[in-house]
Amino acid sequence: MPNTDVGLPGQETLLASWEALARTSSGARLIRSSEVAAAMFPAWAPLNNAIVSTGDADLPTASVISGLRGMYRKAGVATWALWMPSRTTDLNAPDHPRTLDGFQRDTTTLVMRADLRPGLGRHDSVMRASLAAATRAGDEPVPVAELGEPESVPGLTAWVLVRDDFAVASAWSFLHGTDCGIYAVGTVPAWRRRGLATTLLRHILAVAEQDGARTATLQSTRMARSLYESLGFTAEGRYEEWISQ
Repeated sequence: MPNTDVGLPGQETLLASWEALARTSSGARLIRSSEVAAAMFPAWAPLNNAIVSTGDADLPTASVISGLRGMYRKAGVATWALWMPSRTTDLNAPDHPRTLDGFQRDTTTLVMRADLRPGLGRHDSVMRASLAAATRAGDEPVPVAELGEPESVPGLTAWVLVRDDFAVASAWSFLHGTDCGIYAVGTVPAWRRRGLATTLLRHILAVAEQDGARTATLQSTRMARSLYESLGFTAEGRYEEWISQ
């Protein structure tokens, strides 16, 4: 019997956000069972991820892996990522498992959580945008005229921060019950180290708190950890990510 109680903080919010995003992408869907949750996005490669519902001492069974391969193949997805949840909060701790047949080890993301409080404050430079524009604005400046209309999916919001009539930082948020998930935080390289991500996140958290959220959750890279800690986030676990071969 699989251990299904290892879900990390924000995991249900993350899965719900994938369900919401699937409504914006052709052929996308989320498949859930007691052993795994698999997001399938034929037209949006970075979102092809599966999270296994196993504890630190357990591995996904061969039948689970085989089933995932078959589902992704049927969906026309050649490459996807398997996320192994762990309560380990040390990014330097050894992996479990050390190897996984048919997969190549990829990144590790740190799961972080914060209790929300009033007073973070909104900022006039932050505005809503379309998901497509926000996706671009993490990599390249996007003219304000090209930000598009925000999607009308309940709970899902794409955000950008504007400087000199260009969006130069971005993120998505998803409100699920009283938790706000924050995803895909990015700043155009030439605009980094100016505090823009901090301003953007403070605005998102302020709106979330005013909309009823009491916690916020996210996945952090090693580089971004200090930024999130400055906003009150603490490490709760990690996802060890493996890419299918």
